[in-house]
Amino acid sequence: MARIKIDLPDTFSFSCEIPVRITDINYGGHVGNDTVLTVIHEARMQFFKYLGYTEMNFAGTGMLMANVAIEFKKELFYGDAVIVDVKAGDISKVGFDLFYKLGVIRQMPGDKIILVATAKTGMICYDYEKKKIVAVPEEARAKLVSK
Repeated sequence: MARIKIDLPDTFSFSCEIPVRITDINYGGHVGNDTVLTVIHEARMQFFKYLGYTEMNFAGTGMLMANVAIEFKKELFYGDAVIVDVKAGDISKVGFDLFYKLGVIRQMPGDKIILVATAKTGMICYDYEKKKIVAVPEEARAKLVSK
């Protein structure tokens, strides 16, 4: 079976920290895969806020997620603080990809960041009133390219 392989950018323009809550823990004693998607969603909201936008007002248009891919590398546990790096790429006429690198620092020599997951979401600009896909606003495109 072919495995998903996400090619991450060499550098990232934004980073945030999201704590693991007790409600994020599943029956296996670690963070559930569905929760990793919610962590990615939160990181995306924080990235858009950093750019001065929201998903419903992305320089005058809305956003929707067209697809998502996640590669799970290691487990996350209660008490971990997930460090999520975000970067936009592959910008097209109507959308772009967001790349995510999720890591955690655990007590070890040098307090190295351990990679726990990588992800990519395909984002599309969308006019919710007209119910149609629209072009990426030039203002937003310029910010995505510069960040």
